[in-house]
Amino acid sequence: MANVCTQVGKIGMPTSSKSGAPTFARNVCKCHMAFHRQPRSATSFKSRPFQGACLLKLLSRRAGSPGSATPSTALRSVSSHQSSGGPQTMTQFLAQSKAPPQMLLLMNAMQTATKIIASKIARAGIDDLYGMVESSAGSSDSNRDAQKKLDVVANDVMKEVLSASGVVGVMASEEDDDPVEVAVQGPGSGAGAADLGYAVVFDPLDGSRNIEVSIPTGTIFGVYNRTGSGAAADVLQPGSRQVAAGYSLYSSATMMVITLGSGAHGFTLDPSIGEFVLTHPNIRIPERGQIYSLNDARYHDWPKGLQTYVDNIRQGKGQFPKQYSSRYVCSLVADFHRTLIYGGWAANPRDHLRLVYEANPLSLLAEQAGGRGSDGKQRILDITPTRLHLRLPLFLGSPLDIAELESYGDVQQLSGKKYEL
Repeated sequence: MANVCTQVGKIGMPTSSKSGAPTFARNVCKCHMAFHRQPRSATSFKSRPFQGACLLKLLSRRAGSPGSATPSTALRSVSSHQSSGGPQTMTQFLAQSKAPPQMLLLMNAMQTATKIIASKIARAGIDDLYGMVESSAGSSDSNRDAQKKLDVVANDVMKEVLSASGVVGVMASEEDDDPVEVAVQGPGSGAGAADLGYAVVFDPLDGSRNIEVSIPTGTIFGVYNRTGSGAAADVLQPGSRQVAAGYSLYSSATMMVITLGSGAHGFTLDPSIGEFVLTHPNIRIPERGQIYSLNDARYHDWPKGLQTYVDNIRQGKGQFPKQYSSRYVCSLVADFHRTLIYGGWAANPRDHLRLVYEANPLSLLAEQAGGRGSDGKQRILDITPTRLHLRLPLFLGSPLDIAELESYGDVQQLSGKKYEL
């Protein structure tokens, strides 16, 4: 294995070059993955030099050749480059799993994007990144929210990093009207998508309206194998077809919680080494919690079923004989993360949250942790999106809590009422 780059798995944090331009040391192989972020047009994402050749060359060797390694042994060899002892890094965790090498590259790219966005958020007040984008009202899609400066920055970071990974063929962002195709320049995928790459959908910065007051925010993403029927078909698949999903949480600590279809696992960024380390293995949401999370100020606009259910659990008159408490951040990632750890449920009963970018990825994570994702009547992951920015009610949480909520029947607030803040 002497020809394997010794920098595999070393993940660098943003630094500054002599010219003062930010330099982002990439997280699979420094010598092959380093790049300087420069302004690019949307069309430039369609062609980008593949930057993961060192690792993929290792993982793609044919078994049986002298000194060669199968993907599984190669992954173990890559893992051996990490320091022994101490917490397990995400790169080690993924390398020891049965994930194809292209998924390893994709998740390494997500780690890099998360660290860059976390750094941008931490410096938002210093770098004048608070406030709205002046032209945001001109979106051609009325289903999209007005943009804040950090929405645009986070979106650019996600597209830059994912397009540079070499394993993403289509990207769809909550901040864009349409999906963007990217030229896949690496070897064929072992995930059943051959030369098509993955389709990745994402909300680059969930909860951005809370940025100015330093309330937790997040990034949400889902991953699909491509259909071969075009970009729109790739990103309008039912959530049950996701091959991976996750979120990044920007708070007192920076975390990533991911699933590749075999449980949900949480990793915390250790700033001393610039690595995400495993801190929450095999997350299991309690079957029932004692916390609910939604905007109680809208109580009088709720349908009767939801009002009755919340009245009952507040008073300890529900199926669980203890009184529930309310906790609401108004940042979906933050509210869902607390729910995942403590149990209970988090929701928005209005048709407000996006199926593709928010509901599907978080519902897959909920189910992988033993919980449920529902629109109040049916399983989220069974719904086929009819358009990219489709919105719907969303209820996420402990299985017994969601089942009890659904039993009240009328829990969706579909009046279409808008609230001005």
